[in-house]
Amino acid sequence: MITKNNKKTIRSWAFFDWANSAYNLVITSTIFPAYYTIITTTKEHGDKVEFFGRTFVNTSLSNYALSLAYLIMAFALPMLSSIADRRGNKKSFMKFFTYVGGAACIGLYFFKLDTLEMSIVLFALAAMGYIGGVLFSNSYLPEIATEEHQDRVSAQGFSYGYIGSVLLQLICFLFVLKPEWFGITDASFPPRLSFLLVGVWWIGFSQIPFSALPNGTPQHDKVKTNILKDGFSELSKVWAQVKQMRVLKGFLVSFFFYSMGVQTIMLAAAGFAEKTLKLGTAKLIAVILIIQLVAIPGAMLMSYLAKKIGNINVLIMVVVVWIGCCVFGYYITGEYQFYSLAAIVGLIMGGIQSLSRSTYSKYLPIDTIDSTSFFSFYDVTEKLAIVIGLFSFAYIEDLTGNIRYSIIALASFFIVGLVLLVLLRKNEHKESLKL
Repeated sequence: MITKNNKKTIRSWAFFDWANSAYNLVITSTIFPAYYTIITTTKEHGDKVEFFGRTFVNTSLSNYALSLAYLIMAFALPMLSSIADRRGNKKSFMKFFTYVGGAACIGLYFFKLDTLEMSIVLFALAAMGYIGGVLFSNSYLPEIATEEHQDRVSAQGFSYGYIGSVLLQLICFLFVLKPEWFGITDASFPPRLSFLLVGVWWIGFSQIPFSALPNGTPQHDKVKTNILKDGFSELSKVWAQVKQMRVLKGFLVSFFFYSMGVQTIMLAAAGFAEKTLKLGTAKLIAVILIIQLVAIPGAMLMSYLAKKIGNINVLIMVVVVWIGCCVFGYYITGEYQFYSLAAIVGLIMGGIQSLSRSTYSKYLPIDTIDSTSFFSFYDVTEKLAIVIGLFSFAYIEDLTGNIRYSIIALASFFIVGLVLLVLLRKNEHKESLKL
């Protein structure tokens, strides 16, 4: 049993964000997208690539691969989480996905144009490892912190993540920008080394939460039959509870729509900047680093504002800003405009993720032993949103040949999410629930 609000436990849990956020920054946001776009753009074929006999636009292929990874995990996670709750072994699942993701990143060290197929598969596996690890990590939040501290603890986790990822990014940055300092002559080596370092960092620092967090609480009152039957039984029980919780369901639906916009922008922004503005790896990394640093006070600011005016009100404000960012992004033509937009996105990026996680946690039944199963619905909602968002982004670019139309289309997702948040606030008042 975990003692809630224990500072040492919370710090150890936050180090999982420290460990896995390096993947999110280097692989999905900076070095990998820039490296991938550069090496898959050739004089002979332009931005078209062959993947197992089919031709794709390079950025569309990577977005399709991510979509498939998220889709697979969206179907797998509810079952895995319910098994983990039933059998009390969620840390074992957390370890498994961490090691899969870390090993896949290490494998990307061998990514060159002639290994495209294998590398795209590893790219998808790394995403699956990240997704799985985050679910089981998130499920500890209501177990390690009481309701009044969950906004702060969630923000602390995201802050650790931003700091840790920036530190590793700076190390990678040196190799990418100053290869001559290290006697490097192969231009592909620094980015590939960065992918290897992400895997080592991810697996290495994850040992801190692995050593401090309990494995889980088995439900001894229930007879174990087999894995699938246990999983379906637990999932059905939690789903029956979710269906009765009107406000929680309303939040999940609104979260689904605005997450389509948030997550797609986070995953596709680097490719968009490289393709439309030709910033180059160095400038792109510098911009993303600034975003990460701005996101730390952003997450803390949202936590502070939530105490003053309520979680849902803050989320409404932030979604309005996201809509403005989409419109601004459509008209961007210069790098300094992109820098301005990046600063705004950085401020609201960490805040909306952190506050969404803690808001959902507050809606859960107090002291539930099914936290992993409940959080699986949160994670599946987010992953399905990413699948639809990324697929829409890639499909619109394929259809129109203009990635800018993909950006403006994301605004519609935010608008629907905004309307649903306003309706949720009304329902919340009706049921006298205050966040």
